[in-house]
Formats: sequence, C-alpha cells, structure tokens
Amino acid sequence: MTSARDIRPRQDDLAAQAQYLATSPSASFHSPSSHGSALTRTIPVLNAKHLKPFATQDIKVLLLENVNVAGREILQQQGYQVEFLKSSLPEDQLIEKIRDVHVIGIRSKTKLTERVLKEAKNLIVIGCFCIGTNQVDLQYAAEQGIAVFNSPFSNSRSVAELVIGEIIALARQLGDRSNEMHNGTWNKVSNKCWEIRGKTLGIIGYGHIGAQLSVLAEAMGMSVIFYDVLNLMSLGTARQVETLDQLMAEADFITCHVPELAETKGMIGKPQFEKMKTGSYLINASRGTVVDIPALIDAMRSGRVAGAALDVYPNEPAGNGDYFNNELNEWGNDLRSLKNLILTPHIGGSTEEAQSAIGVEVAQALTRYVNEGTTLGAVNLPEVTLRSLTMDEPNHARVIYIHKNIPGVLRKVNEVIGDHNVDKQMTDSRGDVAYLMADISNVSAAVIKDLYERLESLNSRIMTRILY
Repeated sequence: MTSARDIRPRQDDLAAQAQYLATSPSASFHSPSSHGSALTRTIPVLNAKHLKPFATQDIKVLLLENVNVAGREILQQQGYQVEFLKSSLPEDQLIEKIRDVHVIGIRSKTKLTERVLKEAKNLIVIGCFCIGTNQVDLQYAAEQGIAVFNSPFSNSRSVAELVIGEIIALARQLGDRSNEMHNGTWNKVSNKCWEIRGKTLGIIGYGHIGAQLSVLAEAMGMSVIFYDVLNLMSLGTARQVETLDQLMAEADFITCHVPELAETKGMIGKPQFEKMKTGSYLINASRGTVVDIPALIDAMRSGRVAGAALDVYPNEPAGNGDYFNNELNEWGNDLRSLKNLILTPHIGGSTEEAQSAIGVEVAQALTRYVNEGTTLGAVNLPEVTLRSLTMDEPNHARVIYIHKNIPGVLRKVNEVIGDHNVDKQMTDSRGDVAYLMADISNVSAAVIKDLYERLESLNSRIMTRILY
C-alpha cells in the first residue's frame, strides 16, 4: 500500500504534478434507498468520462465510528486507501490520524473542531454518516475549502417507527411491567394504561421525520397537531398550531424533532412543562440539549408528566460501556430512578436499513466530490455541478477554484483560464466563500501545471484542485 500524497501539491511537488493526473473510468453507484434527496441521485450519462484528481490509490480515507459496510465498499471500490475504525477517537489521537488523510467519515460522536481541522493539511472533504453536522465546525471547514456532506433523510423512517413504538410503550407502561417481570414480580394492572387511539400527538418540528410520524400516527387513530417555525402544508388531517404553548396545552403525547440551534437549546423547560396536560407524555429523539432534563425530572415527580422517552442527552459517551452515570450528567441517578421512563442510547436511526442507506448516500457524495468536484448536497459550500465529460473528450481538465468571495476574483480567474477553450463554467457563493468550476479542452500536463501555479498565486485562493 502506497503512502498518501497531498491532493493540493506544494510548490516543490509541482514538477511531479503530471503523474497525479489520470483518467479512470468506473461504474456509477446508485442508492437503493427511496429516502434520498433528488440532489444526490445520479443520472447516467452514456460514454461518461469519470474524472480523477490523481492515482486513486493515493487518496487516503479514514472512517470512524463503525460506518456501515455499504459505504465502506463504495469507497474501497474506487481504489482509495480506506482505514476503518469501530469507535471515535480522543482529540489528540484524532489529530495524529487526520494529518495525512484526504477524506474523513464520521458519525455523531467524533468532534471535528477548529483545533483538529487546523492539523488536517490534506483534508478536502468530510462525510457525516448521520443527519446532524453540529459535531463539525462548519464555518472553519468552509474557510479552508473543506466540503461537508451528510445524510439528512435516510433514517427518517427508522426514527418515526421508534417514536410510534415508544408512544405505545409509554401509554401501556410496558417498560415498568417488563422490568418487574424480569425481577420475578407479577403486576397485572390497567390503572392509567391507555389506548393511543383518539389521543392527540403534538409534533415539534414538521420536517422529514415529523411528517412521516404524522402519517403513521393518524393511521393508528391519533389526531395530530404540529408546531414549526415555517408555515408548512400538513399531511392527512394534521393541523399546524401557531405557538409552542398551544401545542403543549393540547397534546396528550409530545415529541421533539428539531435541529440543535441556539433557538432550540432548552426549548422544553419548566415553563413548557407547566403548560402540559397533567398526565401527558414527552418523547425526545432529536438533540439532547432540546429538553431541560432536571425540569423533566421535577415534572415527572409531580405527576404533570406521566411518562417520557429519551434517546438523546446533553452529554453522551464516546463509546459503548458503563459510562452513562453521574460523572457524565450530574442528574443521571435521579433520571434513572423514575417510573415509566424509556432510556435508549441514541439509536433512533440505528437500523440496518437506515445505516445502509446512509452509507450509500454519503459515500456517493464523497466519491462525486473527490472525483468530479460536485458539491450538490454540501452543507457548508455553494452547490455547484457541471454535466459529465465524455470519453470523446480525452484532453479536458476540470478546474475547481474555491476562493474568498471578494470583488474582482472572476476577472482574475478568467485572465488565467481565458487563453484556453472554456467549454463550460459555473460559480456560486455562500457567505464569504465562493466555488468556481470550469471545464477546459485541449490541455496538456504542462498546461495544467501552469494553470495550477497561476491560480494558486491569486490572493483570493482558498483551495485549487484540477481534475483530469
């Protein structure tokens, strides 16, 4: 196995640039998932030419946290060097590992902070094999020209089904009865056990998960209301309410499906619990900071909340083991002492189907970005793509210039590439960062070397890549 080479050649490497420029036709990958965004679906092009940045065996990929085998296989089939670890890494170990990799794949436990990313000199792209991206410093990554991709839809059904199961389990106190039976106690009761038919489900956040949950709940005879900061068209007979307080007051079961933002931190606290119906239920399968846990403990002890299910927590262990204790969260023992409380270890999207779909979706996005420069679906860079080149265009190169969004850049870039035949070009900006992609015909390795050097010398440059 060869050692990894920098995808952004240093000045003393430019003389050898030509050996990194190669074509390598390969098969397109298509996700079997029906959840994928239209932006991530590939349209086959007859006689397509698949671009490569250089010899594929020089691309080093690090996958952490037991990324699904479907995603690993896609990356391995590209010919990349793929290192796979089942767990996350402490920050100092992560810094050592990340220094020479071009692609890193993570899930929710790995923290890619500014301190870590500063050491990732060769990194061009990050794949979050999950919904959330709050574990990555997105702004710093963008400023370094590092694209970030995730899978925002692939586990929606898995989370929705878990919530349905928890609604039934809470209504029937199944957790308590199961624990009692495991301890040898027979306790057949019907007091405060309910059917969910005819009850009202309140959904906070009517996105992909909330909408699927809405359909499932209605099919089981529940009435559905939802609160969202956007005005959204409801599915079935679900009804949008104007305020969070209105939802808290009307719903028998309340479930949270919002991202982690400053506005959502602690959005369910003592004031909201006081507005809930006495004997209602709370479920949180979104982010651990959304619910004030000490306030929930008080609400359950007072009887205001009859049961709760939590899948996420403010602080979560980095790996499996006996770590969910008071050292991790100071209220841990108090929480575990409560009755009719379901605690699960962040498994909302942990099904074979969801993890396979996530693996395929994110791995496809990573290979398209590495091989073609396409940023469709990136969460921190402008979304830019060009139609595929064909095998009838053997002497073409694709120039990718990630740059500061300042006046005069396009004029200077066009001065560099204007002496050549530019077949197609696209640029877009997002905040302070802009992304330019151009296909140039009839170019040799010497010409590409010259283009690279001249683009690298511009003061607006964040990252230059040339695919051939």
